[in-house]
Amino acid sequence: MAKILLLGQAPFGARVLEGLLEAGHEITAVCVPPARDGRPVDPLAQGAVDAGLRVVQRKSYKADDARAEVAAEVADIAVLAFVTQIIPLSILDAPRLASVCFHPSLLPAYRGGSAISWQLINGETRGGITLFRPDDGVDAGPIYLQREIEIGPDQSAGAYYYASVFEPGVADTLEATERVLAGDVEAVAQDESKATHDPLCRDEHAAIDWSLPTAKLHDLVRGCDPSPGAHTTHGGQLVRVYGSRRGNGERGGEPGTVVAVGEEGIEIATGDATLVLAKMAAGGKKVAAAEAAAAASIRPGTRLG
Repeated sequence: MAKILLLGQAPFGARVLEGLLEAGHEITAVCVPPARDGRPVDPLAQGAVDAGLRVVQRKSYKADDARAEVAAEVADIAVLAFVTQIIPLSILDAPRLASVCFHPSLLPAYRGGSAISWQLINGETRGGITLFRPDDGVDAGPIYLQREIEIGPDQSAGAYYYASVFEPGVADTLEATERVLAGDVEAVAQDESKATHDPLCRDEHAAIDWSLPTAKLHDLVRGCDPSPGAHTTHGGQLVRVYGSRRGNGERGGEPGTVVAVGEEGIEIATGDATLVLAKMAAGGKKVAAAEAAAAASIRPGTRLG
């Protein structure tokens, strides 16, 4: 049994907590982001409360009192399971065996907080998981374990994460933790010459240029699905689109022209063919594209963007 400091959030962090408790480890504290008004209780925070564990919720860990509150030095290892906050090295290196951190790419490629989105936007067909010892860089530090994962040609970022990354990621996080505790894994330095870093995927990156080829637009839409949602405009209003697939026909109009609206979605002309979108949000919640199109008076012949 080891003493473990757990930092993380969301269902991923909650599943890692379950695994650590099932393995008989003692959790010294669970660090999660602060609760937000109107938002559901974070699954990891709820799991920690249910298990009677000490929960730490801070906006920042850079203040002088953060290390004392976290008490990382009493742990054998810190486990970072879906961490989006910046954790200083004074906390990461305080446990006896330092830390192990999960990242959803094959580092050193795709460092940053939107790794899955950018892999899909760039049309990658192979992604992966990395467990590494974090240092004071962004997703930098020697690697303990990696797993390559296929990215489906029509998977959205959400579908890829939940169908392909989530379960292997939890399993690999637990495995890497056990192997570090047992001393039977060697940390291998990242090759900085191959490092890439992308910004958080935001609205500025999610705007649709309908003159681009269908393949490019398909990758953009699925990489931004579910967040932030690739977007175009209609009548001065922002329209977000989801559930992309490539159309079967020729373009049939200028780029951005609605070719058809039906049960399968809305089909729009691109730079070389068409793109079919299953869902849209036009001034409201995400609904079936045909429903949103009807509400926004989007019909065949309408030009978007």
